[in-house]
Amino acid sequence: MSVFGAYFRLARAGWILVREGVVAALPGDQLEGMPRFAWRVATLMSRRRSTRRARPERLAKAVNRLGPSYVKLGQFLATRPDVVGHDLARDLASLQDRMDTFPEAQARAAIEGSLGLPVEALYAELGGPVAAASIAQVHEARTVDGNGTRHVAVKVIRPGVRRRFNNDLESYFLAAHLQERFMPSTRRLKPVKVAETLAQVTKIEMDLRLEAAAISELHENTRGDPGFRVPEVDWQRTGRDVMTLEWVDGTKMSNVEALREAGHDLESLARTLIQSFLRHTLRDGFFHADMHPGNLFVEADGTIVAVDFGITGRIGKKERHFLAEILYGFITRDFRRVAEVHFEAGYVPGHHDVAAFAQALRAIGEPIHGQSAETISMARLLTLLFEVTELFDMQTRPELLLLQKTMVVVEGVARSLDPHFNMWKSAEPVVSDWIAANLGPRGMLNDARDGISALAAFVRQAPELAARTERLSREIDAMAERGLRFDPETAEAIGRSEARHTRGGRLALWAIAVILAIIAWQIS
Repeated sequence: MSVFGAYFRLARAGWILVREGVVAALPGDQLEGMPRFAWRVATLMSRRRSTRRARPERLAKAVNRLGPSYVKLGQFLATRPDVVGHDLARDLASLQDRMDTFPEAQARAAIEGSLGLPVEALYAELGGPVAAASIAQVHEARTVDGNGTRHVAVKVIRPGVRRRFNNDLESYFLAAHLQERFMPSTRRLKPVKVAETLAQVTKIEMDLRLEAAAISELHENTRGDPGFRVPEVDWQRTGRDVMTLEWVDGTKMSNVEALREAGHDLESLARTLIQSFLRHTLRDGFFHADMHPGNLFVEADGTIVAVDFGITGRIGKKERHFLAEILYGFITRDFRRVAEVHFEAGYVPGHHDVAAFAQALRAIGEPIHGQSAETISMARLLTLLFEVTELFDMQTRPELLLLQKTMVVVEGVARSLDPHFNMWKSAEPVVSDWIAANLGPRGMLNDARDGISALAAFVRQAPELAARTERLSREIDAMAERGLRFDPETAEAIGRSEARHTRGGRLALWAIAVILAIIAWQIS
């Protein structure tokens, strides 16, 4: 029944996307064969009033009908322009994660169930909801303890949201498997891996202890950063379904006019925002991956405060080295080095020519240095970079795509503050300082120290590794002599698996037949 339900939910989602004109708004005139025919049929089946709306409006209408999990799916796919294209990614990024609030009584029950104490014992005052999204809603509250009275924000998980998301995730995995099976050209984009990443991100967002841990880590990382900070978590009032943290008093960065009236230096704010993001990425390898202006506040003294850490990104030390060299190579126009870094990192297969790749990168990078600051677009640069890397068989790197998407968003926020903002000029001090510290003599000493530590760990494990190697060698010799054999339990398990697979296929065929009948009935 799970397979049947996934097919039914997927068909329902497709039907809503068709009826609301979302499929018709896609560039289907560029398709050929059966996909073009399906696009034409979808266009004919769209509601007439839907075709008069712009594509972002059609998406918003469809997503509202599909429910909160599809809002999250749309926002997630907005981080993957390699999968959906830059135009559609931009439209998806405009989806607003604003839902109706749920009753305060349910919020109180969730708090007490998660923390095991009455609300009155936890908070001196708990107000009604001030904001609600697809996964949780936020309440304003106050606490009283040995440190006095504190103004706090309380985030509470929406009732029943986990079951709803789990059901819809089954449909997403089904769509990904079908795409990989019937659209071989898209396998490079790893749709199943994309679905797995979405499932992992959603799982983290639905356990507020994990979001609190991300906030706590970023709070420690940014403790001494100039002009940027992260709220403090109240761990005594945080559990799986509830999170309490410091209330932020400030002006939303989306309200540029209010920032200007408050006397803030908008150019300085834009520069601080970009440099803070790059500092978190290069220095810590851990960054806020949803830095849209609604999640950024400016306090009275000009300090930027980030909130809502449901989506964060990590990159390893090796990737940070490569990222810094790539950015610095573009800044200094050393395109040969940028190309070499792509090959050293394994991003581009070794059978391609480094010089040819460097030439393609020059075609992207040179225009940056010939334009005025306000016309240099990171979004345009990344569009060209995706096109070039596809020509050179570059495989999708989800962690780098999340970083690139966040960089585009942060650049957009900075440019809304300062239309003449130069991303590259502001980035250069942070990138060059990090390179000097990590790729220069001091960086070499740190790498040598890490290498010695790794070698020492290997030496300690050498006896165990030798014993494992000996056992493996004996087992291979025995296998070569007697052949590979299954015990009765393994053979029986394989038979049961095959039977389930066949049964699932039959259910899928029946599901498709029922869905087609429903669609035909609705059309008639």
